[in-house]
Amino acid sequence: MNFEAIKSIYAFEMARTRRTLLQSVVSPVISTSLYFIVFGAAIGSRIQLVEGVSYGAFITPGLIMLTLLGQCISNGSFGIYFPKFTGTIYEVLSAPIAMVEIILGYVGAAATKGMLIGLIILLTANFFVHITIQHPFMMILFFVLTAVTFSLFGFMIGIWAGNFEQLNLIPMLVVPPLTFLGGSFYSINMLPPFWQAVSHLNPVLYLVSGFRWSFFGIADVNPVLSLGMITFFLVICLATLGWIFKTGYRLRN
Repeated sequence: MNFEAIKSIYAFEMARTRRTLLQSVVSPVISTSLYFIVFGAAIGSRIQLVEGVSYGAFITPGLIMLTLLGQCISNGSFGIYFPKFTGTIYEVLSAPIAMVEIILGYVGAAATKGMLIGLIILLTANFFVHITIQHPFMMILFFVLTAVTFSLFGFMIGIWAGNFEQLNLIPMLVVPPLTFLGGSFYSINMLPPFWQAVSHLNPVLYLVSGFRWSFFGIADVNPVLSLGMITFFLVICLATLGWIFKTGYRLRN
């Protein structure tokens, strides 16, 4: 294992965050604070409790997950797309670096940045609502698995994208609607039976539900099923990346 190569890629990606601190860290925190003000204060004053939890606290795991998914996908996709765009990816591919080492460097940095912002938002939430974590180990497990999985997913988007429009297509047009409709701001038990069934087709529901369960012990779906879904998606991402590096899809041609 070439740890020096992993360290170099990882350090370079983390340095990019420091250079764009306002956009990378401050902007997501401000956006999330506005969510708390609008949803937690304005709407929360009319919805006192959701399944025994104050509405402001209830939406906190959903807001963290919303930001975590967006940041991990964006960081993962841009991290590999920019070397493709500038042509420096060929230097990486021609160097004595294995596929696993390239993934660990780029995806590890993307997941780290996403988790750091998620932790900052969790701390920020305490200024607005009282947060309890009933299952801290499971919270960390869901948090890390989600960050790694969607950083891998973003990495695949960055390889697939042929221009900046394609790069932003899924993070901007697909992920936010799925997250909003995945129970981030409500319990699907509030919906009519038909829409409850439709909601179960949304993969983000399982992420939000499992993460919320680790906080409050309440869930829209079984936490074991939620953990199984995120693990299954992780395996799919790893298998797809293995095929991409084996065939050189949009990397060597």
